Amino acid sequence: MSYVLQVALRIKPESIDAFMKQVLENAAAARKEPGCRHFDVLVDPKDATQAMLYEIYDDEAAFVAHQATAHFKRYLAEAVPLLDHRERRVWRLA
Repeated sequence: MSYVLQVALRIKPESIDAFMKQVLENAAAARKEPGCRHFDVLVDPKDATQAMLYEIYDDEAAFVAHQATAHFKRYLAEAVPLLDHRERRVWRLA
């Protein structure tokens, strides 16, 4: 069973560059985790303040392990405050 996470993001306009640097670092590190199958950072081509994360993990336990990593904790502490909005949705493959 796969655990799929979609995170809709609205970045503060003055923080786009700083946020993108941090989110891309987090994504690169997450892709190296054994339970992470896919991690994309998507940006609206017409509005750089709108982004989305699309993540696939083996299961919920792999996602929980991801949340315990140093790079994820750094992302939460440093990147999330650069956002105006963050909405997470969990999906499963049909």
